[in-house]
Amino acid sequence: MTDSKYFTTTKKGEIFELKAELNSDKKEKKKEAVKKVIASMTVGKDVSALFADVVNCMQTDNLELKKLVYLYLMNYAKTQPDVAIISVNTFVRDCEDPNPLIRALAVRTMGCIRVDKITEYLCEPLRKCLKDEDPYVRKTAAVCVAKLHDINAQLVEDQGFLEALKDLLSDSNPMVVANAVAAISEILETSSNPQPSLEMNSGTINKLLTALNECTEWGQVFILDSISNYTPKDEKEAQSICERVTPRLAHANAAVVLSAVKVIMKYMEVLDIHGDYVTMLVKKLSPPLVTLLSAEPEIQYVALRNINLIVQKRSDILKTEMKVFFVKYNDPIYVKLEKLDIMIRLTNQANIAQVLAELKEYATEVDVDFVRKSVRAIGRCAIKVEQAAERCVSTLLDLIQTKVNYVVQEAIVVIKDIFRKYPNKYESIIATLCENLDTLDEPEARASMIWIIGEYAERIDNADELLESFLEGFQDENTQVQLQLLTAIVKLFLKRPTDTQELVQQVLSLATQDSDNPDLRDRGYIYWRLLSTDPAAAKEVVLAEKPLISEETDLIEPTLLDELICHIASLASVYHKPPNAFVEGRFNFYYLVYRCFLSSGDAAAGESVIETHAPAVQQSTVIPGVDSLIGDLLDMDIGGPTSYQQQQMMNQMPISAPPPAGGVDLLGEGLDTLLGGGGGGMDTLGGLSDIFGITVQSSFYTPPQEVWLTAAKGKGMEITGTYTRRNKQIYMELTFTNKAMQPMLGFAIQFNKNSFGIQPASPLQLQSPLPPNQSASTSLPLNTQGQIQKMEPLTNLQVAIKNNIGVFYFSCQIPMHVLFTEEGEMDKKDFLASWKEIPSQNEVQSTITNVQHNADTVSQKLRNNNIFTIAKRNVEGQDMLYQSLSLTNGIRVLAELKIQPGMSNFTLSLKSRVEDICPFIQQSFDTILHN
Repeated sequence: MTDSKYFTTTKKGEIFELKAELNSDKKEKKKEAVKKVIASMTVGKDVSALFADVVNCMQTDNLELKKLVYLYLMNYAKTQPDVAIISVNTFVRDCEDPNPLIRALAVRTMGCIRVDKITEYLCEPLRKCLKDEDPYVRKTAAVCVAKLHDINAQLVEDQGFLEALKDLLSDSNPMVVANAVAAISEILETSSNPQPSLEMNSGTINKLLTALNECTEWGQVFILDSISNYTPKDEKEAQSICERVTPRLAHANAAVVLSAVKVIMKYMEVLDIHGDYVTMLVKKLSPPLVTLLSAEPEIQYVALRNINLIVQKRSDILKTEMKVFFVKYNDPIYVKLEKLDIMIRLTNQANIAQVLAELKEYATEVDVDFVRKSVRAIGRCAIKVEQAAERCVSTLLDLIQTKVNYVVQEAIVVIKDIFRKYPNKYESIIATLCENLDTLDEPEARASMIWIIGEYAERIDNADELLESFLEGFQDENTQVQLQLLTAIVKLFLKRPTDTQELVQQVLSLATQDSDNPDLRDRGYIYWRLLSTDPAAAKEVVLAEKPLISEETDLIEPTLLDELICHIASLASVYHKPPNAFVEGRFNFYYLVYRCFLSSGDAAAGESVIETHAPAVQQSTVIPGVDSLIGDLLDMDIGGPTSYQQQQMMNQMPISAPPPAGGVDLLGEGLDTLLGGGGGGMDTLGGLSDIFGITVQSSFYTPPQEVWLTAAKGKGMEITGTYTRRNKQIYMELTFTNKAMQPMLGFAIQFNKNSFGIQPASPLQLQSPLPPNQSASTSLPLNTQGQIQKMEPLTNLQVAIKNNIGVFYFSCQIPMHVLFTEEGEMDKKDFLASWKEIPSQNEVQSTITNVQHNADTVSQKLRNNNIFTIAKRNVEGQDMLYQSLSLTNGIRVLAELKIQPGMSNFTLSLKSRVEDICPFIQQSFDTILHN
């Protein structure tokens, strides 16, 4: 007997038993065996060893068994691609089965098997199913196209499936239309390349609107979302679409209602804001939103988060519906807090009395968090509605009289803000506040009370005693309280120097000698030196008039709000963050391309709201805050380029190979003679500078700094900047100015994907903290190893800056010449060959006017900026410079510069395989020669 006995066993293990049952002749036994396999698979057991046996069970007419086998196949095909390929014939056969359920099941499973080897065999069955006579099969096939596009986008495009999908939009069955729309939306969102064939037009939109009335509710959601991404040609079309969408506002499904609201909110941007039709739409939007608030709490919360956005965009929609936002006793806390926020947003002079009465009632609730928010809400009302401020202060005083500790503390915090908003108006209540001094135990309340005492020390007779009582436990206080106490005592000293000298010396000593906190110590030293050297200056600094606080500090930034309006009825509208903030991961957190309308209504669908039409314009534009995108941005590490390294790096932009242009002299100037004369890369000394030991000074042109982020947009942080190149490296030169009232620290920077893959080469190094009214400059080295995405214009760069206040966004233009590399000088033979290879239609001519240089100085000036002169010759009295340059992504540009001696206008001819960059190269020549 051979050793084979060791490899066989009579013991029936589980896999062995299942294998035997799968190969049984009895159909029922087979089905039971497959069920056991699926059960094992479901609980996590590895049953891949049975792959071939399970696949053999596909040859059956039993629909239930076929479903089970297909389920197994979807799960294990990726790990067994070679065996899975045997199932292809069965798929093809099943796609022609008389039973439409089997045909649909086959095509759905095909879409779920993510194996490249199999994919190409499935194209023909899918094409047949897209034209199947049964609508159930067609609607399943439509979704399969989207799944196949995710696996192999190029295959889908080459096989014409996109056109077939577009044809399904005209299908007679509304569910087929809905699935086709869903598939198209998915492809457009995930495709890295634009798909013009799938873009919606007015004809397609009409078909969708026709199908809208007959679809299921989720089909309606897909269609409405697709319509919201379409830009109407004019106001008349927008109005027509709104009329046909408006009936969806009465739908029973909340998702359909919110999708319809999204369409109308976006289209109202195109309509005349003061017109009668918009007024009518505003009236129609109110009832469905109110109705959503009678649903279960979870739907209420989603509706309230969306309403919060809508109210910030158009408060007139719900201005008469204040009562529906009044809190009910059985509302969950998350609903209560959201209602409270919306109530404040809707508060105005007409309804303030009603709101205040309600808020006062809430302040007596048992839920501590809700009570605190309610007290703060009263303060927000006072700041928002000036006419009602006195009534709000009176209400707060009533609440203080209740002596409930946490109510008193919240009241004092908001009263401090009211004093800031209305100086010298309500200071008579300070005595009442001082009575509660001993009950304050929370840092924010103690700090607020100390601020009030210091600010109005001249009106409080025993201010020194009150502050001295806080000083007794100085070392145990929170930092916030210590800082406020230091400032308050200095204020007191400047107002009453004779009897508080000992007090100020005591606090300065505690702050500078006994404290380990650098912020406290620094502030102490600053005050000490100010007081000892120039008391008058100290008075001007410490007792300076303070700016009034703003009415609404919690409003969403307008451009982010516009983007979120585009995402009503999605998670983005609940999180109040753009989708990329939580979908694409933490690194692409400010990737911004959203199909939103400009207020003028002239933006094309799918375009970014940030759009600069001419490369010459270098004005910075603020881009939406995420914010934005993606976990909480403030917790994100955006300090260095490592965030990009988990993505595949792209090194150069694609260059299409040009057709051979033959041996024609495309310059028309006898370029062949270049091979015999001239020197490559000449300097002003004819290339002899190195022989005489003369160093020619290289002077790269650095544009002057310009404002990229204004202090208003940056909450006090102003950023100016420019770009330069030195030692073969690009640098971003930045100057940060702190125009806020507090120090700034924790600076970090990150770039969005861009045309040239530019990203920080190291973390941002900046003085931190940056004190108020101070500036700090830094040079940030950049590299081109980042992710690439073509921008409009090409040189646009979107930047995020983070500090302790928040995350801020702006875009700026990169001067093209900083991307010219030091390796751009070509050999003359290579130059000639390249010029001939590039088609003549790629040649771009322009005139540079008013240049006060001759050929030699022009050559040197351009060489300093990495534009290299390959040859120079004189033709009929004209100086001809032939030049080359290379960009960081490997794209080469060839140039011919004609200079007529005595004339200030030069003619520039450019040739490149990538025509898009020529306007930017022209601008670079112009800029360099004029500076």
